[in-house]
Amino acid sequence: MASPTVLPAKEAAVETLAMKGLFLNNLEKKEEGYEFVKKGLLKDLKSHICWHVYGLLYRADKNYEEAAKCYANALKFNKNDLNILRDYALILTQIRSYDLLVEVRTKLLDAQPQNPGFWLGLAVAYQLVNEPKSGVKVLKTFFESKVSAGSTAFEMSELLMYHNSLLEEAGEYQEALDHLNEIESKVTDKRTWKEKNALYLAKVGKKEESEIAYRLLISENPHDKSYIIALLELKGLKKADATALLSELFTQYPRSKAIEHLILLYSEGDSFKVKVEASLQNGLRKGIPSLFASMKQYYADSEKQRIIGELVEGYSACLEKSGSFVADGAKEPPTALLWTLYYQAKHYDFHKQNEKALEFIDKAIQHSPTVVELYMTKGRILKHSGKVVEAAKVMNEGRELDLQDRFINSKCAKYMLRAGEIEEAERLCSLFTRKDQLPVNDLADMQCQWFMTEEGLAYLNKKNYGMSLKRFHALNKFYTDYFDDQFDFHGYCLRKYTLRAYVNALRWEDKLRAHPYYLKAATGAVQVYLALADKPKNGDEFDETNMTEAEKKKARNKARKAALKGQQAPEAKKEKAKEEATKQKSDKNADTDPNGEKYVNTAKPLDDALLFVKPLERLTPDSAQVHALGFEIYLRQEKYLLAVKALSKLAKIGHPELKTNIERFEKAVQGRDNLDSKIKTVIDTQLTAIKKA
Repeated sequence: MASPTVLPAKEAAVETLAMKGLFLNNLEKKEEGYEFVKKGLLKDLKSHICWHVYGLLYRADKNYEEAAKCYANALKFNKNDLNILRDYALILTQIRSYDLLVEVRTKLLDAQPQNPGFWLGLAVAYQLVNEPKSGVKVLKTFFESKVSAGSTAFEMSELLMYHNSLLEEAGEYQEALDHLNEIESKVTDKRTWKEKNALYLAKVGKKEESEIAYRLLISENPHDKSYIIALLELKGLKKADATALLSELFTQYPRSKAIEHLILLYSEGDSFKVKVEASLQNGLRKGIPSLFASMKQYYADSEKQRIIGELVEGYSACLEKSGSFVADGAKEPPTALLWTLYYQAKHYDFHKQNEKALEFIDKAIQHSPTVVELYMTKGRILKHSGKVVEAAKVMNEGRELDLQDRFINSKCAKYMLRAGEIEEAERLCSLFTRKDQLPVNDLADMQCQWFMTEEGLAYLNKKNYGMSLKRFHALNKFYTDYFDDQFDFHGYCLRKYTLRAYVNALRWEDKLRAHPYYLKAATGAVQVYLALADKPKNGDEFDETNMTEAEKKKARNKARKAALKGQQAPEAKKEKAKEEATKQKSDKNADTDPNGEKYVNTAKPLDDALLFVKPLERLTPDSAQVHALGFEIYLRQEKYLLAVKALSKLAKIGHPELKTNIERFEKAVQGRDNLDSKIKTVIDTQLTAIKKA
């Protein structure tokens, strides 16, 4: 008897192709996997299974936009498939398509109202589209429906506090306060409950009760500055009355640095002098290296800055003469002079009086030549003086005093990179990285942002554009990984009820690329790409226009030497690449482009540069640096409307090179005879407004 056909139907054959594609993808045969899924779609373009699997492949490759399109197509042919709807909701959250997310979450809830995760998902979706009141309605209906939720006390507490946070976000403070009192016995996060209770009481005008609540919080944690500031704002006191209240609190909690800081912040004149004197003497007596960092915040007030400067100068003179802070005062420990000199060095470094700062730090080193912090500060002063090589040497002297200190080792490596000593910096880093792989790879695994940024800039200074871009792209990948890592939490947090932390994380992720490290790396990457874009197409020639004969001769000699060096360099590079390949041969993720050649050989350097700038334009709209980078790119791309828009932003914010950039822009536009008249009119209007500003 012949065996029956396993999958005789046309649809079954299509499913088989799709599933085989999925299996191949999981076996790391991605190209074959995609081919089989495409074959399935060619057989039946209306197969929701094929479209779903196609979306899964794109999701595995972290191509979320394409995955969303595939899921949307799958839903066209099977509107109520829960698996597709669930996957689609996760993808929409990832790509921040919140309006569509509300629709999908509503369909999921309609299809399976007994699932608590679908209720919570819809509430979160409403919050993400800035409709917290709708989220509150969903949660109220959820509680009324008696669907089981929160199997543990913690989960129920988190769910109730999330409900309360929606009321707060909706501005319903009285309702939020009433709800908070109702759920008190079920809340395990007592600290947040007390904070919200104090806040809501203040919002609804119950100031006396709010004051009692804030004083209770201060008694439990007098080191939290936010409680004290909230109490001061609640009472609406003038500076003199605020100082009196703070003094009362300081009497109760004398070890609170938060209260001490606020007292100094609100005090003025002689009152400030008396109070800051006590803080300074205590810090210098104890030898607190971070004393200047604490005092620097008062330097914004010129009078306070003058008082602190005069006091420290007086201490230094008295300590050298009599060993006390003031004439006829009690004897201080010998280290008091050391930390006073240290403070003075930092004080003058802050005022960019580098020679005077060096004088005091040298005195401090002569006093105690084994204190690591002194060498770190001297290195910093030299760096500010522009002496980066000397700064690196001094920092290394400090490092050698304590070879077990990872911080000073990292600091020294950073200074080595700025001095151009890249190999030495990597050697220093290798002292604290894993021994079974190259230090740079281990630092990349640890997502060490400062190293990638600084080494990228070091290579940029040496005009090694390939390695420079390699480091900047490595840092960019860190941020991509941060974004990708959130995907698993879209479902996990709904199951675990950690909704407050989840929403905060989503909002944090949205602003992540505004971080200073990203801006620094993006600036370096754009500089490299601009250099590549401005480079002559043949790469070896130079522009002899407007050059004298002597300059031409010099340039030709330089080009000849560079060519000779270029002939010798490939062999050395091959040897180095061979060595690295040998070290990493057991690693399946071995670096196939050790010199970053794929970045240098890009056909679209300006488009690549724009990938770094676009997120910054959205996240840091008030940054002149970002708009200056955008202007350089748009001008070269001949996107004149975007370029003039960047100029307009620079005019509002202020930029030292604005006038030069306007002249460059006008020259570029004048050279375009075929420019559309409407575009020309818009540009002229914008330029007129910019010049007036």
